[in-house]
Amino acid sequence: MKKSIFFSSFLVLLFSLVLQANGQEKKPNILFILVDDLGYHDLGITGSKFYLTPNIDRLGNASYRFTQGYTNSPVCSPARASLMTGVTPAIHHITDWIGAAEGEEWRKAGRFTKLLPPSYEHHLDHAALTLPEALKAAGYETFFAGKWHLGSEGSYPEDHGFDTNIGGYESGSPMGGYFAPYQNPKLVQGPDGENLSMRLGNETARFIEGKHDKPFFAMLSFYAVHSPIQTTEEKWKKYRDRAEAAGLTDQGYEMERRLPIRVVQDNPVYAGLVEVMDEAVGRVLEALEKSGELENTLIVFTSDHGGVASGDNYSTSNLPLRGGKGYQWEGGLRVPFFIKMPGQTSGKEMATLAQGMDLYPTLLDAVGVKIPEGLEGISMIPAINQKQVISRNLYWHYPHYGNQGGDPSSIIRQGDWKLIYYWEDGHQELYNLKSDPQEQVDLASKEPAVVQKLSGELMTYLEKTNANKPQVDPEYDPVKEKAYLEKVKNERWPELEKARKEILQPGWQPDPTWWGSKVTKD
Repeated sequence: MKKSIFFSSFLVLLFSLVLQANGQEKKPNILFILVDDLGYHDLGITGSKFYLTPNIDRLGNASYRFTQGYTNSPVCSPARASLMTGVTPAIHHITDWIGAAEGEEWRKAGRFTKLLPPSYEHHLDHAALTLPEALKAAGYETFFAGKWHLGSEGSYPEDHGFDTNIGGYESGSPMGGYFAPYQNPKLVQGPDGENLSMRLGNETARFIEGKHDKPFFAMLSFYAVHSPIQTTEEKWKKYRDRAEAAGLTDQGYEMERRLPIRVVQDNPVYAGLVEVMDEAVGRVLEALEKSGELENTLIVFTSDHGGVASGDNYSTSNLPLRGGKGYQWEGGLRVPFFIKMPGQTSGKEMATLAQGMDLYPTLLDAVGVKIPEGLEGISMIPAINQKQVISRNLYWHYPHYGNQGGDPSSIIRQGDWKLIYYWEDGHQELYNLKSDPQEQVDLASKEPAVVQKLSGELMTYLEKTNANKPQVDPEYDPVKEKAYLEKVKNERWPELEKARKEILQPGWQPDPTWWGSKVTKD
């Protein structure tokens, strides 16, 4: 412990000396790496035995790793808005992914649910001071590459503080897929077969290797590992063989409340998508080293929410965490959360509760920029420096039905307790995450005093923030909903099991060209 405290103090001292060198303030660079749909256990360093992520593992081993690090939402746009604004979705009111159906439009999804989801904001509020705007005002050059999904024309990255935008617009998925030719109006076309993740990594690396008269804030926001799930034939074979060597299981799914959910990591196509993303991270880290900027760069690595275990492409398993993207349980909310300070060479696990919105004030605090008023997020620097134990409530508000099977809910975490309020019928679940991290034992009936206390604080918070709420659908028919859920169980589940086995068969291929990833020469 003494050695750890000494090391943290040494980093702070070194940091201060760098800032005060020659009597002038020299702020460090910032590299922010955001992966889409990456689950907490999708990395070697966080426990995966199937996916290979050596570059991210190396970064994590030199970082403060927040094992209780969370997103602010189980879906992308709300989580990304919180990263940019430092407040929760209940306040910025982007509570669902931009483009999701709201109100009566939801009926077209054919889910026959009890509630109609509320309306939500469809772009970042221009009145909000974003993280890049705050850094730009402090003298930073700002760069963005990748997925944005926080508004359309007039609300692109360049409209919210980024000097450069490569590839960021309204789309939440890579239109055209992961291999050129792309269908992205913000990305100059690459040669046929070029990989999108590597392209974004190379663009970020070129920016880093360029000449800079100012410190830079570079945000690499991967479209990976979002659907469509694509890779090359070579990587598919590599991971198919790994899955076979580990021993193939007869069953890959179980039934959750509304949809089947993947319970094993053995998807070779998704594994290849993860590995290429990791290779792109390696390219960027190499650029920092070659340019001599690594020692003077603060690096953040995280995901916008949990991995896709249901719906979409049923890509990964988040076990032992329950659920995944779109869900109210830990698999949808817990994410990799790494902060590497300038000059840091060895890592440390941190048990402090942290959320995505905390990265805004943390980065400003770390580089000596005044934190603006009105942020909900708090700086993690005192925790990193071991000078302060942070005690706080965490809140989540997702009053929508996730495409992946999650329910409209609001959540509070206080210490080891986590309370989930369900908007369909007002029932509540209570879990002790210390004794039950897999959320298998609902203690609500055994701990009424805890439920009353946490529920009261949660409702007070939602009223204070004027949070949007779903409404009962007057056309709701429980018979139709039950029939839909039975069909999912009896038809969709077997289809998924069949498709999983097919993708693991020798010689399997999705189409003759593997999505154009094979470049043919005349």
